Amino acid sequence: MFLKINALRKNLATVLIGKDEAIRLSIAALLTKGHLLIEDVPGVGKTTLAHGIAMSINCAFHRIQFTSDMLPSDVIGVTVYNQSANSFDFKPGPIFANIILADEINRTSPKTQSAFLEAMNEKQISVEKITYTLPEPFMVFATQNPMEYEGTFPLPESQLDRFTMRLRIGYPGEIDERVIILSKSKDGPLAKPEPVLSIKELIELQKHVDKVRMDEDLVSYILAIVTATRNSDHLRLGVSPRGAINLYKSAQALAFVEERDYCIPDDIKLLAVPVLAHRIIPLQDLTDTGTTQTDSLIEEIVDGISIPL
Repeated sequence: MFLKINALRKNLATVLIGKDEAIRLSIAALLTKGHLLIEDVPGVGKTTLAHGIAMSINCAFHRIQFTSDMLPSDVIGVTVYNQSANSFDFKPGPIFANIILADEINRTSPKTQSAFLEAMNEKQISVEKITYTLPEPFMVFATQNPMEYEGTFPLPESQLDRFTMRLRIGYPGEIDERVIILSKSKDGPLAKPEPVLSIKELIELQKHVDKVRMDEDLVSYILAIVTATRNSDHLRLGVSPRGAINLYKSAQALAFVEERDYCIPDDIKLLAVPVLAHRIIPLQDLTDTGTTQTDSLIEEIVDGISIPL
């Protein structure tokens, strides 16, 4: 089990240099059967990380480059008339894959963004009163630029809540950036990672994550954090029950990535911002630093709660 996880980590380390924490957390999100939102400035490796994970798994993968003129049918598919059979046939869209890279998801309209809601929550879509089941496993890796708002449509709270985590990658250090520049200039190992996981192996790993032990004290710790967000004087929207469940599952997954069969308080503390910060709304309107503000509020809340011993 752990050999496969380590192989995936090493694979991604050749794609995203010097960002071990982002890699660990993205693998944890993958193992929760959830979805990942990668939010950062252009050029730091958002698409590279998502593409690297998809290419590391031997499965069906589609990349969707979102634009303002895209329609829901461009994502989920369309029903067309088959003249020879005198019937209407459904032509599946790119959402029918195991791994979806939704690149710059906030560049498309809310109507098209909403095409993902049912898919992300229920792993199915409905077209013309007919329900189609999506492949198993199914995961959305979405990217967005938090700094450029012109021509974008911010994701609504209902959609943000469906992402298990929101990650930032950040700029690389000087030594790592030197490696990146030289590797890119020589078309080195950053080009194309080989698959190290099959669909069957990924599903087995996800099943093992569900068996990771979570003590009752840690469940109480999660509930204390979630309740504090709902009672905070600085927030008008606290964390939903879905957020609490995702924090629980993410802690199990992170423990598994770290080769443990039990959770510790540090798992929850580390994951509080990635799992919860995008689910809260401060009392004051968000500005260009809005996402940083929610990070700080979650950190304050977590720091104010006693860690179970």
